[in-house]
Amino acid sequence: MLSRSAQGLYWMGRYLERAQHQCRLLHLQTAALVDRPVQEIYFGWNRIYISVDRLPPGGSLELIDSDEFTLADSYTLADDLTFERSNPGSVWNCLAMARENARQTRNCVSGEMWSHLNLVYLRIQKMDMQDIWATSPESFYARVNSDIDTFMGVAAATMYRDEGWHFLQLGRFVERAQLLIALFLAQLATEVHFEESSEADWTSLLHTYHALEVYNRSYSVEVLPDNVLDLLVTDPLLPDSLCQSLDVIGAQLDAVGAGPNRESSAAARRLAGRLASLVSYSWPDLADRKAALQDMGGFCRDLHGLILQTYFDYHVEDSPV
Repeated sequence: MLSRSAQGLYWMGRYLERAQHQCRLLHLQTAALVDRPVQEIYFGWNRIYISVDRLPPGGSLELIDSDEFTLADSYTLADDLTFERSNPGSVWNCLAMARENARQTRNCVSGEMWSHLNLVYLRIQKMDMQDIWATSPESFYARVNSDIDTFMGVAAATMYRDEGWHFLQLGRFVERAQLLIALFLAQLATEVHFEESSEADWTSLLHTYHALEVYNRSYSVEVLPDNVLDLLVTDPLLPDSLCQSLDVIGAQLDAVGAGPNRESSAAARRLAGRLASLVSYSWPDLADRKAALQDMGGFCRDLHGLILQTYFDYHVEDSPV
């Protein structure tokens, strides 16, 4: 496969995963505006902005004990994360970039994949925050989330299982691992900022990753922070767990094989194995889980860099004259 095509599929997977992750968070956040306490709402906004490493409009978020100000702030913040063109991580930009990468790799994706993604993009292309805020913003995020799920289902049903498929999956799960770790760290950092957290904040984390029922079966109905982290990090049967993401990354690296840069290819496999080992074997015995998560976040960024060096940005030797 051409390096350019592999890179396009890798980034398409990353952008779609990023858009879906953002929609999950914003769906829960906008739904909370109806009946949740003001402090919980601001906790949620702080957690999102810390996890995406972005300053909110105005530079900071101040807790204002007023429903009117909370709704006005929420409108501005949701707009910044959803439709703001200057925000490269907004839902709109992620879908636009995913669609552009699909357009450039039309020879590698099925016609059904292209049609579905193109329709999703065209539906939101000219929308703005006013269009969704007047009725039910959470339904907009739920629909986009469902659209991306449908796209992945169409891809699973129609895409040829060559290297292109594996690069698409590799991009998705590298992005998912990074987003998981960033959100866990944001949850812990926001607790420090507010000097407390509630059971509802950790429960919303379980909702984000479709893990509440599994948690209740494993740990009972009392939601404890350490148990939530244990489940979302180490459960190999949970589709959105960090353990599952790292296992898929290792499998996809094996499937695509060694790239032109053999040295970085071997380093990427070693690092993926080290990450999987940290989660599967070392996690239960770790005393400082925040520090471990910070280390794993750095390893995931390094892994992304090694993937780029191995398959996309490798040095090409000059041909002898």
